[in-house]
Amino acid sequence: MNGNAADGHRARLRERFLQGGLDGFHDYEVIELLLTLGTPRKDCKPSAKAAMARFGTFQAVLEASPEDLNQVPGIGKTNMIALRLIKAVTDRYLQKKLTAKETIRGTTDLLDYLRLHIGEKGREWFLVILLNAKNQVIRTETHSVGSVSASSVYTREVIQLALKHDAAAMILAHNHPSGDPAPSAEDVAVTRRLVFAGKIMGISVHEHLIIGNPDYYSFAENGYVRRFEREYESSSV
Repeated sequence: MNGNAADGHRARLRERFLQGGLDGFHDYEVIELLLTLGTPRKDCKPSAKAAMARFGTFQAVLEASPEDLNQVPGIGKTNMIALRLIKAVTDRYLQKKLTAKETIRGTTDLLDYLRLHIGEKGREWFLVILLNAKNQVIRTETHSVGSVSASSVYTREVIQLALKHDAAAMILAHNHPSGDPAPSAEDVAVTRRLVFAGKIMGISVHEHLIIGNPDYYSFAENGYVRRFEREYESSSV
């Protein structure tokens, strides 16, 4: 595509976006639109399609390292920065949206944030979301980063973190890089230990979410959190 044709194509692409947002866009067209912002007078479609072919998914393109992006013809340093920035800005936006809410009433916003933040990670990340007595988010902490199949969770460190920030409750979350959110025996055991330890210290564990692709697993929705609370109460009688 020559310079004039490329200019006309990118103008139409931008006009589509201005008129209707990203509705109707293919994933490669979204990447293409981003690349046009840092690539003057050049057809960006081949680079966008090459990026999608190399990384497989839209999310994976945004998660790609600078070294991997550099292997895609036509990306260049400016576009590498732009793609990384888009991911970081979206991550920050969802985090701020989450912490700005008066209270956490459901899992939708939380899942949006977690899917973006850890859903595409190649290793297990374990997060602790600390809440005050009104269920407002105080802060989100990365407790540990592990292997492709496990992360180390230390009960004492998690509880100390909650005490340090005067948290009244917490939500636990980690990803399964395999994409299957089904809990392992260790996931169940970790949740039980943290519910028990939290009860001892007066800190509630509201939830433990496992982020898969595309599904998730909720320990609260599946009755585990309440079950462990009852077990603790029975053991304390």
